[in-house]
Amino acid sequence: MMTRFRAAILAAGVVLPLGAAHATDLEVTHWWTSGGEAAAVAELAKAFDATGNKWVDGAIAGSGGTARPIMISRITGGDPMGATQFNHGRQAEELVQAGLMRDLTDVATAEKWKEVIRPASLLDACTIDGKIYCAPVNIHSWQWLWLSNAAFKTAGVEVPKTWDEYVAAAPALEKAGIVPLALGGQAWQSAGLFDVLLLSLGGKDVYFKAYGDKDEATLTGPDMAKIFKAADDARRMAKGSNVQDWNQATNLVITGKAGGQVMGDWAQGEFQIANQKAGTDYSCLPGLGVNAMISTNGDAFYFPLLTDAAKSEAQGVLAKTIIDPATQVAFNLKKGSLPVRGDVDMSATNDCMKKGLDILAKGDVVKSADELLSADIQKQKEDLFSEFFASTTMTAEDAQKRLAGIIASAE
Repeated sequence: MMTRFRAAILAAGVVLPLGAAHATDLEVTHWWTSGGEAAAVAELAKAFDATGNKWVDGAIAGSGGTARPIMISRITGGDPMGATQFNHGRQAEELVQAGLMRDLTDVATAEKWKEVIRPASLLDACTIDGKIYCAPVNIHSWQWLWLSNAAFKTAGVEVPKTWDEYVAAAPALEKAGIVPLALGGQAWQSAGLFDVLLLSLGGKDVYFKAYGDKDEATLTGPDMAKIFKAADDARRMAKGSNVQDWNQATNLVITGKAGGQVMGDWAQGEFQIANQKAGTDYSCLPGLGVNAMISTNGDAFYFPLLTDAAKSEAQGVLAKTIIDPATQVAFNLKKGSLPVRGDVDMSATNDCMKKGLDILAKGDVVKSADELLSADIQKQKEDLFSEFFASTTMTAEDAQKRLAGIIASAE
């Protein structure tokens, strides 16, 4: 793969030195297409357009799993966009190593990113061989259980405060004709759910032994077996969801057709669009109500090398705009995510976002699976859990053995 990337460098061209700046159009590709996501993207576009340049929206429907191959193909095929979204972590690692992405160290130094971006691991995830290659835009954490207060009222049970209480309430929800757990059919949702179970129910030590140390004894042992038992419970509770996209699953919760959903904090954008109020219409349990920790996952923008001097200059302007305090507040309030800056006023946040900010302030954060595992291993995990959650015959024990084999092959 690296050979193919290197061969594409000449096709992609090299960046020219910055000359006299003038406003220009800049295509930005991303996979933010739900209602809440579109509202957040509009804030980025508005802020960039205010610089005199023009944001040309390159939204790709179908989530990251669909969008990333298209983005990578364009960059390696000599048709790079001006900027592109990836998640924090190793998704763009080979593109950077192939020399196809712009070094942003000069922008980061001038704007003092190391002083304002927190936690430091966000910028670390953008850094390869001492150079900074991306501008983080938010902190998205996966470790949330979103609950429909109306659904539990209909079922005649209290809104759960822990994962175990949630599992115990499932029969009452089913009796009331409510799907206990909303889960979309995309593979990344199944894999993400498992990772949330691993960190929230297994704890930080088990999580890092499994994904950080790639420890065989942990992956095949009783601690991981408990997580797979919880995944089996989740599989049973999700039967009957019958939706594909994550925001369709969120809508089941919003409309009271499902009791809850394990999904990242980007789900808040959908609740906001639906005019639902945190604590009144829906509840949120960080760490599934067990371990209130969050992973420092999220989104960042990378900038392919371009031959057009004006567009290259506009790339630097966009990078600055993304980290600008006003942009950080406006974007993240709409997105439901946390800002990457520690010096902005987020007093307008709702109750659930405040929980996330408190966890972040306490330092109860961990690296995401995207940072600990390569894109290839993540894809294999997604395939496994997509199969597991769709299967009626694969046992938890068989799935555990397969995951151990996948992690054993990790770099």
